[in-house]
Amino acid sequence: MNQNKSLWKKAKKTILRGNSLFSKNPENYSKDWPAYFDRAKGCYIWSIDKKKYTDFSYMGIGTNILGYSNSKIDNHVKKIISKGTMSTLNCVEEVSLSEKLIKMHKWSSMCKFARTGAEASAIAIRIGRIYSKKNKIAVCGYHGWHDWYLSVNLNGKKKLDTHLIKDLNIDGVDKNLKNSSVAFKHNDLDSFKKIVRKNKDIGVVIMEVERFEEVNKDFLKYIRDYTKKNKITLIFDECTSGFRQTYGGLHLKYKINPDICILGKALGNGYPINAVIGTKQVMNKAANSFISSTFWSDRIGPAAALKTLEIMKKERSWVRLKSLGMFFKNKFRSILYKHNIIGDVIGNGSLLQFKLSKIDDVDLKKYLASEMLKKNILASNVIYLSTAHSEKLLDKYFYQLDKVLFKLSKKM
Repeated sequence: MNQNKSLWKKAKKTILRGNSLFSKNPENYSKDWPAYFDRAKGCYIWSIDKKKYTDFSYMGIGTNILGYSNSKIDNHVKKIISKGTMSTLNCVEEVSLSEKLIKMHKWSSMCKFARTGAEASAIAIRIGRIYSKKNKIAVCGYHGWHDWYLSVNLNGKKKLDTHLIKDLNIDGVDKNLKNSSVAFKHNDLDSFKKIVRKNKDIGVVIMEVERFEEVNKDFLKYIRDYTKKNKITLIFDECTSGFRQTYGGLHLKYKINPDICILGKALGNGYPINAVIGTKQVMNKAANSFISSTFWSDRIGPAAALKTLEIMKKERSWVRLKSLGMFFKNKFRSILYKHNIIGDVIGNGSLLQFKLSKIDDVDLKKYLASEMLKKNILASNVIYLSTAHSEKLLDKYFYQLDKVLFKLSKKM
């Protein structure tokens, strides 16, 4: 038994479900998937077994948009650490970060910071309810682990199945929350109209602008117009989509603004920081609400975010990512055509997912993970590209993927 398997075996005895993040559970991929890393740089990861892998999968679950251990960001953070990361007083970096984010999103005028996407979503929901004076929530997309989100499945065990993760368990979710949250489908206007017609007490709509499927602008505009007309708080959850196609939230591309927007993941390039930005009209309503947590005041996150934004702007990272995404799509589709495989690669910019007509998504993920791992490549049916990737590296990836898909085509 190698070090990874041995340590994972120990972890399952002492850590609930073995680790802290579902998407990093090695059992989701293959029996040989390395559970633990020793170091990471660019788009490479060295496991505790001293094996070097190229990451063509999740890149920190979408956090490291500028690559692992970006030296410019890390060196800046080290200087901050040397001056202290916590004190009884506040850090100046959170003021600078709030001003920068508001300048990027001219419709907004106020911020609140957190460290995780689930925390940021909970903050946004609280503020949204205060503004609308109504409690019921309509969701579209993936928004985390909190009761208010998972309670959608109290209305039917598979209500959230089309929102990224299937079969989300609702053990421990207060049964009294049934019907407190309802779901509608992305790009399905009839689905939205149906839930607002049946639920007149909806006070908050929280939705991902896009994940893998490009949003229909008319769909987005209708929801914006409806929520504004009915004084429903509209929240765009851009923890995943932010900074991948634009310098800021993806909604800037469509010129449709929410009341509140959540930005995270890529914002700190691997350092924990999430931002809740909103209009003064909405945010000010929550001035007397108790929304507070010790480590939201940590200095590292805002400092890392400021440096990350500086590098993004200088390098125009979103343009580079879009180019890599198009390169990837064209290569992948040519291989499918070559091997007469029916399928496609969906997604926009640098967040992509593979779909094959004759194989389930989970089975495809496990097959790709197992086969590509033999070549020291971390692969899945989803890929988050970063600026640390290159066309040259992608060519090496596709050289191996070509063989794997040819092998798969013989089994289909």
